[in-house]
Amino acid sequence: MVPFLDLKAVNRPYRDAIAQAMERVLDSGWYIMGQELTAFEKSWALYCGTKEAIGVANGLDALILILRAYGFDPGAEVIVPANTYIASILAISANQLTPVLAEPDPKTYNLDPNEIERLITPKTKAILVVHLYGQLADMAAINAIAQKHHLKVIEDCAQSHGALSPDGRRAGNLGDAAGFSFYPGKNLGALGDAGAVTTNDPELAERLRSLRNYGSHKKYYNEVKGVNSRLDELQAAVLAAKLPHLDPENQHRQARAAQYLAGIKNPLIELPQSGPKAGHVWHLFVIQTDERDRLAEYLKAKGIGTLVHYPVPPHQQKAYSEWKHLSFPITEAIHQRILSLPMGPCLSESETNQVIEALEAYR
Repeated sequence: MVPFLDLKAVNRPYRDAIAQAMERVLDSGWYIMGQELTAFEKSWALYCGTKEAIGVANGLDALILILRAYGFDPGAEVIVPANTYIASILAISANQLTPVLAEPDPKTYNLDPNEIERLITPKTKAILVVHLYGQLADMAAINAIAQKHHLKVIEDCAQSHGALSPDGRRAGNLGDAAGFSFYPGKNLGALGDAGAVTTNDPELAERLRSLRNYGSHKKYYNEVKGVNSRLDELQAAVLAAKLPHLDPENQHRQARAAQYLAGIKNPLIELPQSGPKAGHVWHLFVIQTDERDRLAEYLKAKGIGTLVHYPVPPHQQKAYSEWKHLSFPITEAIHQRILSLPMGPCLSESETNQVIEALEAYR
């Protein structure tokens, strides 16, 4: 059996460190907004290369609160990839803003800068960039467009922990603000829901710290209408225990991806593309094929786990039925053809070869 992702195996090497961290929190008697959160925020900001990191409850809240902290007027437009996970778009809707869907580059799955320029209107206030599957979008081009039109650039880094730009900066330090998810299956995963925002804007950071805590900097005194979205001490301690291992685990992913790229030659399968300086951290290894469902069943019969990220694009979801008349041919083709192969820090060289051999035998 080659599982798609074995979370028990992912966390097993750090069991003692995680147990010690959890015991430390338990014995402290302080479980919300304490020293563990402060320590992790400092470590995460240092890792990402930003001045500020603000822990929140999950990745969706991270994006919601960034947009809320900017205070855009209702109806303002935010450009976002049409092929992203729905959370990116829900964050825009939650703030009474208007998502403007943009087709991706079919080679990278990320925002196509040429599409962005075409969609900008006087109502456009921000570009929400999603570094999908672990590969950075073309941030140099996107930031140039944003500066030209005076737009904010917000990174959705839920799948790109540790990804490096060509100039050596990490995901989360490539725009005005960034949202991270630490959902258990992420490259840096908690033992539950968890998230964070990074930014170099201290004023934005202060607004976010207030918003995540009922709109309050001082207990029982509320300056604005906030929410309860706090990264708790247990998850902060777990993340801090695992953070030193993120880069080695990303390097392991890169080695397994290189093995896939070198070994899969079946003409029925289209491989993902990544430039030599793309800094891809391979949260997912996503192939394309015209026979997606048949191939998935074939691999399942051979004991190989796969998933589809994602089967239905946001504009075809019932939740956004007002978009059912829209057509995004590139996005729709991607969602019909993609299949995610096993990938993760515990995927072995022999398991990867097992997947490759099965794919090469597929007809």
